[in-house]
Amino acid sequence: MFWNDYGVTIYLYRSTYLVDIVKESIGRVLKLDSIQGGDAWKGMDVLIFNSWHWWTHTGRLQPWDYMQYGSTISKDMDRLEAYFKGMTTWGKWVDLNVDPSKTKVYFQGISPSHYRGKEWGSSSKNCYGELQPIQGSTYPGGLPEAQGVLKKVLGAVQKPVYLLDITTLSQLRKDAHPSTYGDGSGVDCSHWCVPGLPDTWNQLLYASFI
Repeated sequence: MFWNDYGVTIYLYRSTYLVDIVKESIGRVLKLDSIQGGDAWKGMDVLIFNSWHWWTHTGRLQPWDYMQYGSTISKDMDRLEAYFKGMTTWGKWVDLNVDPSKTKVYFQGISPSHYRGKEWGSSSKNCYGELQPIQGSTYPGGLPEAQGVLKKVLGAVQKPVYLLDITTLSQLRKDAHPSTYGDGSGVDCSHWCVPGLPDTWNQLLYASFI
């Protein structure tokens, strides 16, 4: 929790999947049709959601051992399918719990990565050493599949949800990752560190309030 310069109280609630992860006898279970954690979001003036980055993590990086949807428990499933199921649960939560006259809801679009140089016509394997944005307004590799899944989910939500669509403009900034600017311990082409890009996301959000 923190306060900004306008005296507004802001809460950061970290829930990487939005749906619940529950510890059970078999281990940690990602419940694709449960969102009990959503109780913490009720009554807010503005809600800004984001989820995709962690859905691709495997092995030690994933914080769950099993997935469950309905009565079916599986060790894993296609991640785009899982994302669709989880975000559909989130969309139903919005319809059931948000009063548009009191709460404005945003969903930040998919934050892209730059791990495959061929997506922007480069022979390099990833974004390491990239110092310039992509010229023009079109990303050669096209939109990530998760963006299509998200838009399909948002299209089914009855309450107004505003898509903060930062995907394409972020794809063009292959130079904005830690990459060369890090400590040299590894390549990170999925986070952002260079001033400019996250600031643009914030400016778009701010502009939507004016």
